[in-house]
Amino acid sequence: MSQMKHIIDNTPSTPGKFKIDKSPYNRLIRLQFSLAKLIFWSLVFVGLIFVFFYRSPLSSSHVSESSDLSRRSLRTSSYGGPAWEKKIKNSAKIRSRNGICVLVTGAAGFVGTHVSAALKRRGDGVLGLDNFNDYYDPSLKRARQELLERSGVHIVESDINDVALLKKLFEIVQFTHVMHLAAQAGVRYAMENPSSYVHSNIAGLVNVLEVCKSVNPQPAIVWASSSSVYGLNTKVPFSERDRTDQPASLYAATKKAGEEIAHTYNHIYGLSITGLRFFTVYGPWGRPDMAYFFFTRDILKGKSIPIFEAANHGRVARDFTYIDDIVKGCLGALDTAKKSTGSGGKKKGPAQLRVFNLGNTSPVPVSDLVSILEKLLKVKAKRLVMKLPRNGDVQFTHANISSAQKELGYKPTTDLQTGLKKFVRWYLSYYGNGKKSVQ
Repeated sequence: MSQMKHIIDNTPSTPGKFKIDKSPYNRLIRLQFSLAKLIFWSLVFVGLIFVFFYRSPLSSSHVSESSDLSRRSLRTSSYGGPAWEKKIKNSAKIRSRNGICVLVTGAAGFVGTHVSAALKRRGDGVLGLDNFNDYYDPSLKRARQELLERSGVHIVESDINDVALLKKLFEIVQFTHVMHLAAQAGVRYAMENPSSYVHSNIAGLVNVLEVCKSVNPQPAIVWASSSSVYGLNTKVPFSERDRTDQPASLYAATKKAGEEIAHTYNHIYGLSITGLRFFTVYGPWGRPDMAYFFFTRDILKGKSIPIFEAANHGRVARDFTYIDDIVKGCLGALDTAKKSTGSGGKKKGPAQLRVFNLGNTSPVPVSDLVSILEKLLKVKAKRLVMKLPRNGDVQFTHANISSAQKELGYKPTTDLQTGLKKFVRWYLSYYGNGKKSVQ
């Protein structure tokens, strides 16, 4: 996010190098500056009062009762006690000789669930954190939670903006790594609820980094950026060295801001940070807001599905990446992450800072995705060809993964046909009995 610029451009960066001119003109400048500061902080104070009363139960009648209760529970979440701490310690206990201890934020999410399960299977200590928001059907997140609980992964229900809770978790467990996956996802939803992206993707990330830089020893951090940061870039395939200063959506802008924030905390506090730019992840237990997921739902229901076209009938394509391949990349990033170099918020030396593309390197037109689903579902889709809307979507994504191959040993092995077959099998098993409905 853009920062406030210096009011007086000619003020030197190093203090003590000049004498202040006490002329009437400069006194006037200082008076104007002081007045501007007073007005600014007055507005901030009024804004905070407005937010407080706006979010209070008495003035939130336009919000549903369930979502209001959810927000209040995040602000007044109760935690503590011997039983609670014992459950956390058991979940985070390392059970292999060279295992690591990982706090996974967004653990009830699509990628978070698969990463948490994979870490647990190999004997690492894993503790999850998730706020179970209703961006999409929370019952799917609860089902993922049950899946993880059965495998021994406990998920603490709270928010990454609850700093007191984050600090408490680090008091109970000495995490060696943080896998930060919690975020507000989705390109189009940003047009409806932009504040949720700033709240989760920027403020939430800062809170996580603030807690991590203050603990001793500091954990190494791996976090989810996005291929969306490439924005309007037309050079393909997308490389980590390409420019990323032309975001096409607010979601992309918040992820790009996250990368800059990560650089800052690495530079100042010595946090070891690795960013992963995911390319259109799909698979079992996926997100209902993703095209492959709601295409499957609507094809089975006989509804029309939108097939977007770019200018001059250009085809829209995506570098679809199967979830198992993404998990391998995430674990590779955790295993190759070097230790942070700071202690108690003070940097003691240069720290590792990396960013990697995790894609499949084989962009597939969305129309071909639909054709594959038609064959797997044995149902003809009702295609509705539409112009690509100006809502943040881009025409294509294509990952250059050479850096991830070299540094992480990353090698995707699942083609779209195989991956969609596994997804459809899961979808029909989960929703096909008629007892569940996808929102």
